[in-house]
Amino acid sequence: MNRKTILATLAGLCVGVAFCLAADVNIGTWKLNEGKSKYAPGSPKNNTVGYVAAGDNVKVIVDGVSDGKPVHNEWTGKYDGKDYPVTGDPNYDSRSYTKVDERTVDLTTKQAGKLKSTGRIVVAADGKSRTLTTTTTDASGKKTTNVFVYDKQ
Repeated sequence: MNRKTILATLAGLCVGVAFCLAADVNIGTWKLNEGKSKYAPGSPKNNTVGYVAAGDNVKVIVDGVSDGKPVHNEWTGKYDGKDYPVTGDPNYDSRSYTKVDERTVDLTTKQAGKLKSTGRIVVAADGKSRTLTTTTTDASGKKTTNVFVYDKQ
């Protein structure tokens, strides 16, 4: 191959990778804005959430607090509504994400196949913040709704 062909191929590859990553507005690190969030006392808080492209999958890395203790969990999968395993979370062993539109993703969490929570993530039009609204059902059947607002880092 000549030099121009190699350079054109590399440039095309870089543009393609950038386009694929830009297509997912969730990619990046998000930090919890506690002042704008509304959640029940004692609810687990995800202080930071990172989304990273992992081949044709997305890897979600969560660091937070649950029951006063630090938590770290990870999920790798697609926005296809299928359950993929979660590692490191004692409350859930699988999570699924379904893309609704370019800025909205629905999610579910399960433990041993049983639905534990549902949620919706909406990224603001300017891409600088996102809101996660969750509904969780506890062992007694009581539902709790929380709204977590995150700022892009």
